[in-house]
Amino acid sequence: MRIAVIGAGVGGLVAAAGLQADDHEVTVFERRASPSPDGAGLTLFSNAFEALDMLGLGDAVRAVSSDAIATMRAGQRHPSGSWLVTVPPSAVASLRSVHRVELHRALSGQLRDGTIRAGAAARVASGGSPSVTVGTRTEQFDLVVVADGARSANRAALGMDPGLRYAGYTAWRGVTSEPVDINGEAGETWGRGQLFGIVPLPDGRVYWFGTLNTAPGTTFADEHEAVTRHFAGWHAPIHHCLAATHPAAVIRHDIYDLARPLDTLARGRTVLLGDAAHAMTPNLGQGAGQGIEDAATLALLLRDTRPSELGAALARYSTLRQKRTRAIMQRSRMAGRVAQASGPVAAALRNTALRLTPGRVLGAVSQRLHSWPRPILH
Repeated sequence: MRIAVIGAGVGGLVAAAGLQADDHEVTVFERRASPSPDGAGLTLFSNAFEALDMLGLGDAVRAVSSDAIATMRAGQRHPSGSWLVTVPPSAVASLRSVHRVELHRALSGQLRDGTIRAGAAARVASGGSPSVTVGTRTEQFDLVVVADGARSANRAALGMDPGLRYAGYTAWRGVTSEPVDINGEAGETWGRGQLFGIVPLPDGRVYWFGTLNTAPGTTFADEHEAVTRHFAGWHAPIHHCLAATHPAAVIRHDIYDLARPLDTLARGRTVLLGDAAHAMTPNLGQGAGQGIEDAATLALLLRDTRPSELGAALARYSTLRQKRTRAIMQRSRMAGRVAQASGPVAAALRNTALRLTPGRVLGAVSQRLHSWPRPILH
């Protein structure tokens, strides 16, 4: 089949590579002239790698990622540095970290030359017919895959946009410009209305993120100064991570998720994938993982599917992915509310609950979340 993928993010590239490997004719339309992501990191769990392996992409991603966190002490800490809870090694045994730029390069490298059309802001047909318009030119396809992110213009064009909900907090992200000694410890530190996360990358540098409860659209004249100021006095090596990050490398975005789950992920012969389908808060670290699951499910469903059978295949995709992603969206939103608790009583109760919860219990919950129920395709 001839398939268009709109968006060269993680989900779109995985879908394109998986579909192309099955001999579909794939074109990726990317609105940016230079289709590379911003310079931060992400984490992938076992569910993402199970899906990648099913498409033959797992080893390529492992080659640019690190499992260093699996050998470290991990969990949640208090700003003083005391541990609220430590999860058992089994809870992070499958966790790998990767720089987004390296991940994008690895996935793009799986595609045939000329697959990605950069600088092409593609529009779908409002009724879901399989056509893509760039400028004044319209091309026909058998299927269109929309993977253009949380603020998907094409989701709106299809009349499927429920709007976005501000989660109540903003997030800084950065990668140190040099290796930082994190003393064999990683994870998140939870304060009142703010948290800080530390994740080791393959080359010894550190991917970090910090959040702050604030009004949407809040501006800071100097993002590096602002994040440093808001986390002043927090335990080591937070200050070292910030000091080792070039000010120009600090990124900040207000956090939004979909106001409500979509009623369907398909319209006609156009289907949604990744953040365009189920934008969620980052609290469970499953945004990229769910996009990868989407891509694998779609590619598997389309194997040996004729164009005349597409309607049934897309309906099956929508059913399978809605059941999985709705639950994770809801859990991620709730986890964000707990982690970002700002009142003294609420934060104290949260911390006490964490201290009283055995790490093995949290580990078991985490492992269930990261277990991908392989799709029953028929």
